[in-house]
Amino acid sequence: MDITTIQLSKETKDKISSFGIKGESYEDILKRVYLLAVKEQLREFLMSEEGFIPIEEAIKEAEKLWPK
Repeated sequence: MDITTIQLSKETKDKISSFGIKGESYEDILKRVYLLAVKEQLREFLMSEEGFIPIEEAIKEAEKLWPK
């Protein structure tokens, strides 16, 4: 694994460390926060009302396309 260095203000470093558990590295904290962010993005995408149509309207559209 390659190791890199990123520059952070002391304030940002302190904020990141506030998410940590005793003995946890910054890498561990950031990986955990990243996974939570990915889950939140997925939740927002799945729960978005953008492009949403009520079920009644969807049923009517389906009945038009596939009449019985």
